[in-house]
Amino acid sequence: MKSTHLSLIAGAAVLAAVTGFATVTAPGAPAEPAAKSAALLPVERAGLVCPAPSNSDLAETQYTAFTPAGEGGEAKGAAELKPALPIVDDEDETDPKKAKKAEEAAKKAKAKAEKPVLAVKEPGKPVVAEANGSSAPALVGTATGKLAPGWTAQQTTEVTAGGSRGLLGVTCTAPDTDFWFPGASTAKSRQDYIHLTNPDDTGAVADIELYGPEGALKSDVGDGITVPARSSVAVLLSTLTAEAVDQLTAHVTTRSGRIGAVVMSADDSAGSDWITASEDPSGTLVMPGIPADATSVQLVAFAPGEDDADVKVQLMGKNATFSPAGNATLHIKSSMTASADLKDLTRGEPGSLRLTPVRKDRATPIVAALRVVRGKGDKQEIAYIPATGPVGARATVPDNRAKGSTLSLTAPGATAKVKVTASAGSGGGEPAVETYTVKAGTTLAVTPKAPEGLKGSYALTVETTSGGPVHASRSLALASDGVQMFTVQTLPDDRGMVEVPSARQHLSVLDD
Repeated sequence: MKSTHLSLIAGAAVLAAVTGFATVTAPGAPAEPAAKSAALLPVERAGLVCPAPSNSDLAETQYTAFTPAGEGGEAKGAAELKPALPIVDDEDETDPKKAKKAEEAAKKAKAKAEKPVLAVKEPGKPVVAEANGSSAPALVGTATGKLAPGWTAQQTTEVTAGGSRGLLGVTCTAPDTDFWFPGASTAKSRQDYIHLTNPDDTGAVADIELYGPEGALKSDVGDGITVPARSSVAVLLSTLTAEAVDQLTAHVTTRSGRIGAVVMSADDSAGSDWITASEDPSGTLVMPGIPADATSVQLVAFAPGEDDADVKVQLMGKNATFSPAGNATLHIKSSMTASADLKDLTRGEPGSLRLTPVRKDRATPIVAALRVVRGKGDKQEIAYIPATGPVGARATVPDNRAKGSTLSLTAPGATAKVKVTASAGSGGGEPAVETYTVKAGTTLAVTPKAPEGLKGSYALTVETTSGGPVHASRSLALASDGVQMFTVQTLPDDRGMVEVPSARQHLSVLDD
């Protein structure tokens, strides 16, 4: 009998580089504590997708991409966002001339998609690009090496008139397979499009489910939506069902492949903005950064499991935490969307909303978001704040301007300290650093210190230095014809660093 020992260390290292986590255990071998063997390493590859900015010919869009300075992976790297491919339906074309013309157009589009719209060249300096009108495409991209850890991108669109009027901001998302969107709508006054973008070289298939206050909405066309390779599909939610529901929850999953998903919501009377996905279902949720001058705040929540949820509703204000009068708790029935009109609960002070289980032993997982209105009458403008995870080690939001940026920080548990770095400007300027203390159970809203000599836009990077978890968001405001247009982006952990346990085991192959 001879024994051959095959080392699995190299294989585990490859898996760790791709997924950020790898563990190998030989049969009968004692498990080694992960805390002793895990190493914190920078990610070596990251992907992002950005939806098509607008369907308005009046749209003016600025893209911004950024990688924070710090420990990177390899010495070299690249971070590029390229146009998604247009969807060409010429399968039924029988005219040879038209078929050839379509083929040539597809070749040109493919060649154009190989040219980056914007590319980050070095950590610590944002890059910008502009696109106008309704023809601006969705973007897909990848960052590698030293430009991958913390790579982030933002698109900000200004539309001054029409049904899409507003300041629309969205952080480009990492591709995934499961998304929840509380606050979407199929009401006649709303035009909500869900944008599905596939970054990969093979097609993806997605399903969309809609849940209103009475449960699932009937739909025969939300299943099996094909999203071609490196392409983007926009689906008007009201075409998926005959039921007009003001506040609902949209659930997007994939049968195959990965996608990025966001909802563009336009209200006939209150402007438009993007709805990004809620944090994964959890018993406790935080929605940071309600503006001090909010004239209306509406909470929308959903319990996706088999159990109902009863949650406490609390506002973490400037100095303390309290429950809104008449809305101290919210009952959320299983698979039914619940909402609460919180009116102007901030009353001139910034705040953040926290949902916690009424009974700690019954922490039913939920998803949630806020619909926030500023202004009144025909001067209204809307934005959405989804439940979001804590900043963690580091989080970044690009596209901050010399005026109009507000950073909101909230500490739902213990008092915490954070370091906020304003990067160099896209056109010049020196980075600036400030440190803030966020008291437990409060929200701190600050105007960031802009880089000295700022030219262009800059990025804000938030790092937790001590204390409890901190949740954050950035509001960007821009006045236009008497309307205080605004948009809010949350700052969850950028996951630029991952724990990679070491692999020390061997596999024995015994031959007789």
